[in-house]
Amino acid sequence: MNALAARRRHPAAIAVLIMLGLVLTGALYAVVAPEPADATSSAAPAQSVEEGRNLFRANCSSCHGLNAEGRSTGNGDTVAGPSLAGVGAAAVDFQMGTGRMPMTQPGVQAAAGGQIKFTDEEIASIGAYVASLAPGPEVPSDEAVDPTLGDAALGGELFRVNCAMCHNFAASGGALTRGKYAPGISADVAPKHIYEAMVTGPQNMPVFNDTNLTPESKRDVIAFLDAINTQESPGGMTLGSLGPVTEGLFAWVFGLGILVAAAVWLGSKAA
Repeated sequence: MNALAARRRHPAAIAVLIMLGLVLTGALYAVVAPEPADATSSAAPAQSVEEGRNLFRANCSSCHGLNAEGRSTGNGDTVAGPSLAGVGAAAVDFQMGTGRMPMTQPGVQAAAGGQIKFTDEEIASIGAYVASLAPGPEVPSDEAVDPTLGDAALGGELFRVNCAMCHNFAASGGALTRGKYAPGISADVAPKHIYEAMVTGPQNMPVFNDTNLTPESKRDVIAFLDAINTQESPGGMTLGSLGPVTEGLFAWVFGLGILVAAAVWLGSKAA
């Protein structure tokens, strides 16, 4: 017993225990640690970010600043371009993929359908650069925006509760204040752009994060929009799906037109 206690008090015992602990820790880390990334795969994102930074500075910095910090017009009240820190690659893909950016001319709202001057790869590179500035929403996967995987009926309920007050019950769009508007969501709008609009909140649109609408609920909304854009109208002419406004106008123009024509015809017969 005394001999064992003497070995424990040996000066080299502590060093031996430390070395044994280091060896065991290193062996455990080697077993559970993930394999290091391939050199080519790790270099690709860095190259994409660098390409995106060059494209951004050449095409976007005049409004958003050299480092995407935003820029004012000089009078202190109007912002030429907001800061892009934290908007994520999804905002870049939505704004540039729908032709809203770069803006062709200043206005209260960037309109969709403009000329898309960048390729998908260039837009992805600019998105990678913006995403490197601060965490933000990513471009959704194909599965996340596949309308065939969503519930159109549930999506219709969600749309009417959260979106119809601006975009109309049939997603035909509507007017807002000060010259702004909620655009119509037609069949030409890509499902991924609908998803990106929900997670980034462009223009006056609120942000629907995963707490407000889960990714599955967003896919249900996309399924509903796909359904109303592809189904036929059982009632005949849709009249723009704008509800009583166009229906009333149709009734006044054609109804009164028929009555006036009838009155003229009856008057001519009586004469």
